[in-house]
Amino acid sequence: MGKNLYHPRPSLKFPMEDSSVRGFPLGPGSRVLLGLWVVFLISGFLLAASLKPDPRGFGTHQRLGLPPCSFRVLFGINCPSCGSTTCFAQFVRGDWVSAIRANVSAFLLALVCSAMVPWGIHGVIRGYLWKVRQPATAFMWLLLTLCSVSLTQWIIRLMFF
Repeated sequence: MGKNLYHPRPSLKFPMEDSSVRGFPLGPGSRVLLGLWVVFLISGFLLAASLKPDPRGFGTHQRLGLPPCSFRVLFGINCPSCGSTTCFAQFVRGDWVSAIRANVSAFLLALVCSAMVPWGIHGVIRGYLWKVRQPATAFMWLLLTLCSVSLTQWIIRLMFF
C-alpha cells in the first residue's frame, strides 16, 4: 500500500545508461541484421557510383541490363520512381541539383540512407538504436513521409510536365 504508482522511485543508474534515454536496445540477432542492413546500403551506394547517370534524368537502371520502365512504356508517363537510379548515381557524385531534378523523393531517400549508414554502425557497436525508442513508429513516420513526397511529386509531374 506504500507504493506510489504515479511517481516510481528514481533509478540509481546514470541517465546515459537508461535505455529510455539512449534508444531501443538491440539483442545480438538484431545487431547482426542491422549490420547486414548497413552493408546493403553501402553496396547500393557503391553500385550507384559505378553507374554513369543518364543525361535525360531517367533510364540509368537500363545500364544494369534492366528493361525500360514498364509504366512509361504502357502509359506514356513517368512512374513515381522514374529517375530514382539516376538520382542515386548523381547523389553519390555530389551533383545534388541534378539528383533533385531527377527525383525529389529518391533524393530524400538517398539522404535518409546515407544518414542510416553511420547511425546503423553506431547501433551495431553500441547495442541500441540512437534516438529511436520505438522503431516501428519511427519507421512508419519515415515511410509515410517518403510516400507522401513521392505521391506529391508524381502528381505535380503529371499536371505540369
